[in-house]
Amino acid sequence: MATSISGSACSSLFHLHHFNTCKKLPRRRSYSANCNKGDGNGVEFENEKKKLYLGMDFGTSGARYALIDHQGNTYAQGKRDYPLYMKEEKMDWIQSWKDTLFLLLDDVPVSLRPIVASIAIDGTSATTIIMDSKSEEPLSRPFLYNESCPDALPLVKSIAPTNHTVCSGSSTLCKLVAWWNSYDSSKESVVLLHQADWLLWLLHGKLGVSDYNNALKVGYDPEMDSYPSWLLSQPYSHLLPSVQDPGTKIECMKEDIRTQFGYPKDCLICTGTTDSIAAFLAARATQPGKAVTSLGSTLAIKLLSIRRVEDARFGVYSHRLGDKWLVGGASNTGGAVLRQLFTDEQLEKLSEQINPLEASPLDYYPLQAVGERFPVADPKMEPRLHPRPANDVEYLHGILESIARIEAKGYNLLKDLGANPVEEVITSGGGSKNEKWTKIRERVLGLPVCRANQTEAAYGAALLAMKGACGNTTSD
Repeated sequence: MATSISGSACSSLFHLHHFNTCKKLPRRRSYSANCNKGDGNGVEFENEKKKLYLGMDFGTSGARYALIDHQGNTYAQGKRDYPLYMKEEKMDWIQSWKDTLFLLLDDVPVSLRPIVASIAIDGTSATTIIMDSKSEEPLSRPFLYNESCPDALPLVKSIAPTNHTVCSGSSTLCKLVAWWNSYDSSKESVVLLHQADWLLWLLHGKLGVSDYNNALKVGYDPEMDSYPSWLLSQPYSHLLPSVQDPGTKIECMKEDIRTQFGYPKDCLICTGTTDSIAAFLAARATQPGKAVTSLGSTLAIKLLSIRRVEDARFGVYSHRLGDKWLVGGASNTGGAVLRQLFTDEQLEKLSEQINPLEASPLDYYPLQAVGERFPVADPKMEPRLHPRPANDVEYLHGILESIARIEAKGYNLLKDLGANPVEEVITSGGGSKNEKWTKIRERVLGLPVCRANQTEAAYGAALLAMKGACGNTTSD
C-alpha cells in the first residue's frame, strides 16, 4: 500500500537542521568546568543565557547521551552498558534501564547541567511495558523489541486491515493482546507504555504519554493522527497511551530528580521516538530518496519518501516525518551476530585483509537466533552461518557481504512496494566505522554510501529535545 499526504498536514520537524548530509558539520566542542569563561577556543557564554539540549538513546545493548546547543555543536557525550541484573533467572530489564537512565543523568558534566533546557529519549521499537497506573509497577516483564507473540497474531489479523503494520508477531499490538489474554486479574487501571515512554515517565511523572513513532506498531494511524476505530472498539483500548508529535513538551522534570542531579527548575521533558528514527534524524537526511542504514546490533533501514508504504507480509512500515514518510524495516541480522563470532580486535584485523571489490561466494543469513522481521517476516527462519571456511577472513567477508545482500533486498523491496527509489545511503551505528564493509555495501547496493557526520541516535534525540524547547505546543 502506498499513499501520500499533503505538505500542510504537519509542519516539518527539520527546520532544525537544514544541513547537507555528507558535508562537514560544526565541530564538537568540549567545555571546561567553568562555563562562564569559555572553552579555551575563543568561545564564551554565560550560564544564564546559554541553553543545551540533552538526548538519550536506549539501544539493544546499552545507552548513550548527547548534549548539544542550538547550532548543533556537541558539548558532551557518553555511553553506558546495561548492568546485568537477574530476577527469577531472567534479565531484569526494568531495573537495568532505570539505573542506566540515572547513571547517564549523572554522567552529564556537573557544570553543564544547570543550562540543560530539555530532554528527549529514544528507545527500541515495539519494546513494550504494561503498567499498573495505581501502583506504578510493571505487571509483567517487558516484551522486548524482537520478541514474537505468534499465538496472538490470528486475533490481531482478524481485526486489523490486511497487511497492516500490526499484523506481525513482533508488533506492539500482538504483545498487548498476548498479555491481555494471559492476565487474569483486574485490568481497569492498566496502561501500555513503550520503552522510551516509560523512561521519560520516570523523569516527568505523567503516566500514559507516547509519540506517533513509537505508537505506530500498536496501531496508531499517523496519517489520520488518531487511533483507528477498529482498535478503539477492542476491550483493551483503554490501555492505549495518548499520542503526541515527537519532540513535544510534556512536563518539567520531577522535583526530586531535578534536585538530586542539579538540573534547572524549568528543564522540559519531551516526547521521544524510536532508536532508528533518532538515528535518521541525526544523519540529517532531508530529501526524498535519501536513506539511512543503521548498522548496530541489528540492521535497520529507513528511506525518506513522499509516499507511505505498508506491508506486514514483509515487515515494511512507514513513520510520519513532517510532510513526508520514513519507510523501512528492521532486520534481526546485524552487529550482534558478528560479536557472537569475533572480538572487536579480531573484526578490525580480519576486515583489514578483506578485498571489498571481490564478491564472496558464501551465502549466509546471519541471525542471532531463530526468527526474522524484515525483509521477510518469518518467526521460524533459521540462522544460516555454515559452511564455515577454515580462513576467518573469508568467513567474515561472507558474513559482511550476506548482511549487505539483506540490506539491498530491503531497499529493492521498498521500491517495488511504491516508495521513492534510493539515491544515496547514509550509514549510522557502529558498523559505519568499518570502511571495508562500506565498500562491500557500495558494490552490492550499486549506490553511493557514506558515513553520517553524526552517527549516534542520541544526537537525533537531542534534536527532538531542542524542538520541544523551541516549540509552542504542549501535551494535553
